Amino acid sequence: MNSCQAACRACEVVVAADGVTLDHATRLRRLGEVLGAWRSVWQPLPFQHPVLPWEAEHGELAAALRGLSDAEAERLQDAPLSASALAHWLPVDELAALVDLPELAAAGEPTLPDSWGVFVGGRKWQQIQAFAPLVRADRPLLEWCAGKGHLSRGLARWHDRPVDALEWQPALCEAGGALAHRQSAAVRLHQQDVMAADAERWLNDERRVMALHACGDLHVRLLQLAARRRSAVTLAPCCYQRTADAGYQPLSRQARREMNWSMSRDDLAMAVQETVTAPGKVRRKRRLANAWRLGFDALQRSLTGRDRYLPVPSLAYGRLPDRFADFCRWAAERKGVVLPPGVDWAAHEAEGWRRLAEVTRLELVRHVFRRPLEVWLVLDRVRLMEEAGFRVRLGTFCDRQLTPRNLVIQAEP
Repeated sequence: MNSCQAACRACEVVVAADGVTLDHATRLRRLGEVLGAWRSVWQPLPFQHPVLPWEAEHGELAAALRGLSDAEAERLQDAPLSASALAHWLPVDELAALVDLPELAAAGEPTLPDSWGVFVGGRKWQQIQAFAPLVRADRPLLEWCAGKGHLSRGLARWHDRPVDALEWQPALCEAGGALAHRQSAAVRLHQQDVMAADAERWLNDERRVMALHACGDLHVRLLQLAARRRSAVTLAPCCYQRTADAGYQPLSRQARREMNWSMSRDDLAMAVQETVTAPGKVRRKRRLANAWRLGFDALQRSLTGRDRYLPVPSLAYGRLPDRFADFCRWAAERKGVVLPPGVDWAAHEAEGWRRLAEVTRLELVRHVFRRPLEVWLVLDRVRLMEEAGFRVRLGTFCDRQLTPRNLVIQAEP
């Protein structure tokens, strides 16, 4: 039995119990155990390592990944926990069971009319339509990090009642106020830094606070204040890596007690790296940019003699040079790398494409743990509220094709 199979043996209890409802504390504990046990496999970034640190121990897994066909690699990118050839080495089945959460929004449930979304991007409005039925109007509504108040306007019109909305950028408050007036929506936008001490004044035990894709520290602040002020919450969290802390700080007493491993911002970013299908032109540009970055990485390693990844600033796809050589000159100038005459550009570009194919396959290991990490992070937030005495539901509010950030927390005091 290899080390991968031995680690998977510990998964059999939960896999055998498939179909049994797990409470939030049990899910958090089991996911934390699996993520912690396999962190040496999912934390290293294949983009940065020509040979990953775990390959010596898990050689069969690495060989299996490199041997995947293009079609199978593409399928596993889209569905890493479904009928995976990697289940022989990784705890795929247990993780699939642990992240299987209920749909909280009933199919066909009435929601906001399409015509109300005239001032909102199509996909964003569809997300609002899916999220809105989960926001009960049994108490005064407050939107957290409202932007222009698109969600608030929809709910104010739907429930025919006023909604307060907090947003710290004056320009967004002004634009949102104008839209509310234009649509005759009873929305009051208030300029408020939700991280400031006086933000607490907006929460009380008669409020319901809602937030659709509030980022990092912003939604953590909401939960901490709501727990203290006994406000009901409907929250779809997002962007866990957007935090002032260098590493992850568990929120619940349970997670602080059980977590014996650490996470950096890079680790947290993995939880939100799944994206919905992009247009073909965007996908091609993304692949080209990644191949060129890897080609430049191979070039700078050979020139500097330092076998370590050199991060290059982001460059919008529309500003990508036409030739690999020009991209390398741009990157070298910004990173202080001296390019000698006579560089074999074709060879290094070919190496970039070879590495991209390899990285794409090795990244599939991280994909297996991506949704489990996100669910673990959200469960930490759920347990924070449960420990404060709230009744909490956790599930999804839409299909992942609409947004992969489809988890929603409903907390009642």
